[in-house]
Amino acid sequence: MSGLTAVLLTIALVLLVALLVGAGAGKLARLDGATYPTAILHAAAAFTAVLTLAAAVTAALATVLA
Repeated sequence: MSGLTAVLLTIALVLLVALLVGAGAGKLARLDGATYPTAILHAAAAFTAVLTLAAAVTAALATVLA
């Protein structure tokens, strides 16, 4: 597997996990009685948190491995 393929698959996996976490957070907020706009805000915050965490881990690994 080439390096580009590994990078693209990793990006796809991170985006998939972020989408699933966002959907789960939105669903849990909705089950808790939140309105639709509030549930969407919770989902967006969770999605952003996962992407931020992935970027931080990537930066830390790049520093360690370089």
